[in-house]
Amino acid sequence: MNKKVTHIILVAALSITIGGCSKKSGATKNDIPPVIEDAKGDGFKNPFVTQIYTADPSAHVWADGRLYVYPSHDIDPPQGCDLMDKYHVYSTADMVSWKDEGEILRASDVAWGRPEGGFMWAPDCAYKNGTYYFYFPHPSGTDWGNTWKIGVATSKSPASGFKSQGYIPGLEALIDPCVFVDDDGQAYFYYGGGNICKGGKLKDNMMEIDGAMQTMQGLNDFHEATWVHKRNGIYYLSYADNFNEAGKHNRMKYATSKSPLGPWTYQGVYIDPTDSFTDHGSIVEFKGQWYAFYHNSSLSHNDKLYYNADGTIRKIIQTNLSGEKN
Repeated sequence: MNKKVTHIILVAALSITIGGCSKKSGATKNDIPPVIEDAKGDGFKNPFVTQIYTADPSAHVWADGRLYVYPSHDIDPPQGCDLMDKYHVYSTADMVSWKDEGEILRASDVAWGRPEGGFMWAPDCAYKNGTYYFYFPHPSGTDWGNTWKIGVATSKSPASGFKSQGYIPGLEALIDPCVFVDDDGQAYFYYGGGNICKGGKLKDNMMEIDGAMQTMQGLNDFHEATWVHKRNGIYYLSYADNFNEAGKHNRMKYATSKSPLGPWTYQGVYIDPTDSFTDHGSIVEFKGQWYAFYHNSSLSHNDKLYYNADGTIRKIIQTNLSGEKN
């Protein structure tokens, strides 16, 4: 969760797998294309959101072929994360031209929410059976630190018409919801904060937990910002850690598993600290390439990210304002 005004930064990830991109039968390791890194970056516009301050980007590709990003919204001038109180959506068809789809929800739309408003932190969105489900953390009382709920708003459109439907019952007062829908249609819910990461199944109504939430095992120094994606049958859980040295803060780490609920095997850091107090990201495939999204607090160019042939992620080397590697 961001504690200062932040921008979203976009990075591209090229998928490198056993057999490479070849579709022919009998593909071998010799068919894996060489990894060629461009020291000058990809040429994407970063940050791609320039009209307002945003953070905590949750990226998804829906059936219409567009990529949608659901971020939180910082207040300008910066007044602290407590005053964040609304959500916008952004979309693109080509990773170059971006559309502000407009505001989809604000604190005053949430009948059960904190009377004073504010505290609309990092969200996520999922799709199932013709409905888009927008998940957001929000306190239900003035004592915001102990009254967090995970609210759910629904719509038949990915970027408009969302209506608050209440919150997921029976959860602890944690933040940063993430919903992953597996290939078989089963949806999984994750959230966390304060060094706790939990996950569990969602019922078909996408509004209730099916069974008990489980503590995710095998993570290294988890802080917050859970994100789960799947590639080549392997589940990846990425998150922000508690790093705090020499004026540098959160790093983005990840772990892998053969099960959506772990246990997880820690794999390492894939984004070093930015100039923001926090970091929060998502990873998604779009038109044959993988992309990672994260926020910082200054203008920056995008940085490529690669998977190794064994499925591990190469650490992102951030670039400076001239697009040169630091």
